[in-house]
Amino acid sequence: MGQTDDEMWDEEDGFFYDVLRLPDGSATRLRIRSMVGLIPLCAVSVIPAGLIERFPSLAARARENYQRYADLLGGAADPLKPGVAGRRLLSVLDERKLRKARSRMLDEERFLSPHGIRSLSRGHLDEPFVFAVHGQEYRVQYLPAESDTAMFGGNSNWRGPVWFPINLLIVRALLTYYLYYGDDFTVECPTGSGRQMTLFEVAREISDRLISIFRRDEAGRRPVYGGMAAFQDDPHWRDLLLFHEYFHGDNGAGLGASHQTGWTGLVAILPGLTADLGATRKRLARTAS
Repeated sequence: MGQTDDEMWDEEDGFFYDVLRLPDGSATRLRIRSMVGLIPLCAVSVIPAGLIERFPSLAARARENYQRYADLLGGAADPLKPGVAGRRLLSVLDERKLRKARSRMLDEERFLSPHGIRSLSRGHLDEPFVFAVHGQEYRVQYLPAESDTAMFGGNSNWRGPVWFPINLLIVRALLTYYLYYGDDFTVECPTGSGRQMTLFEVAREISDRLISIFRRDEAGRRPVYGGMAAFQDDPHWRDLLLFHEYFHGDNGAGLGASHQTGWTGLVAILPGLTADLGATRKRLARTAS
């Protein structure tokens, strides 16, 4: 398929967009840089070399089907190309697309906030997306906290705040990519900083930013509590952490429901993961050798 407006991937922008199909059969990309464009990055898995060796007939059939329908895979990763320790990669992003999407995701002026990955690029603060159809105008603008409309009950978690479920999926995806690419694959993080990191280190960086929502900063204040003096200062409340639904896209203050242990409680696994990264990385390196 050629590079047309009915594809979700935009080669020039290096991002996935929603595609709107109109009744007349035409299609156009909705150039909203949101977590929708980051979710394809999370569709990734690796196949250990040992599994391929254990089931050679299955691997042969998979290889035959790949070669037969290779023209339909577009820019997906080549599942026949071995990576670290002979692993195979299943991903809708090949290395080139992964690097392009990463550039936007790790840009602190766009998705990367001090406290995790925003659900909408901060670039839409000054440049909102505007779309007109049938004489009516629709607008999407970066909102780091509460929504400016009553849509979805005033919920704004997809308009800019940090949302834990998507962040954890991204962390998991980066670690999975690292299993395939290893230490030789590095990216700039944050974008424009000049600092090169492996995907393992990028996963740790995002994890640390998420954890920082709940930790005391240099002034002894927890970002999660924002301007709530009782929770910041009162000794009876300041250590009773709340697991909010989502968090301010710029300062990390808790927003929405305050009892979302079902998804924000996922932060509990991150300190152990972060502390264990060194040992895990050495174990991966031994596996690769």
